[in-house]
Amino acid sequence: MWNEEQIIEYLREKLKKSRFDHSLSVRDTAVKMAKIYNADVEKARMAGLVHDCAKYMSNEEILNIADQNNICIDEITRANPQLLHGSIAAIIAKNIMGIYDEEVLNAIKYHTTGKKNMNLLEKIIYISDYIEPLRDFPGVDKLREKALVDLNAAMLDAFNNTIEVVIARNQLLHIDTIEGRNYLIYRTLHK
Repeated sequence: MWNEEQIIEYLREKLKKSRFDHSLSVRDTAVKMAKIYNADVEKARMAGLVHDCAKYMSNEEILNIADQNNICIDEITRANPQLLHGSIAAIIAKNIMGIYDEEVLNAIKYHTTGKKNMNLLEKIIYISDYIEPLRDFPGVDKLREKALVDLNAAMLDAFNNTIEVVIARNQLLHIDTIEGRNYLIYRTLHK
């Protein structure tokens, strides 16, 4: 398995500076969140660092790697292949970086769309990507505060915000995002 320095060099080579800085910031935010929620700090650190390693691949590269690795490409992801960058990042993490921990790979895979019944590490990476200090959008400060005390409530707000933005842009919603949101609401109502 690659060490952190090797991964950082890979990211520096493959990402634009702003995305590289974002990856380091997500790593640091994920470590902070893991400590708050008693999750595995090293898994959070690794997943946070690697999550966007496929971000600047072309749509064609993403679709080719997805095809080669038998990843389901539905009409939503075919229309917006960048939704698959998490899945492709997980493949790169495994096949190139030697990361075989399924929990880390799944946290990387679902950091963009979320999904139904996310585990703690998946939630930490999803929300860390959303609220890291370099992010700047209306409401992010309140969301950061909420994430420190109620991870599920912060996740729900992030899902709602993502859905609102996607609808406002008249883009396609990924079913995993809808299912992730619905699952959180259902679990809240049926505790």
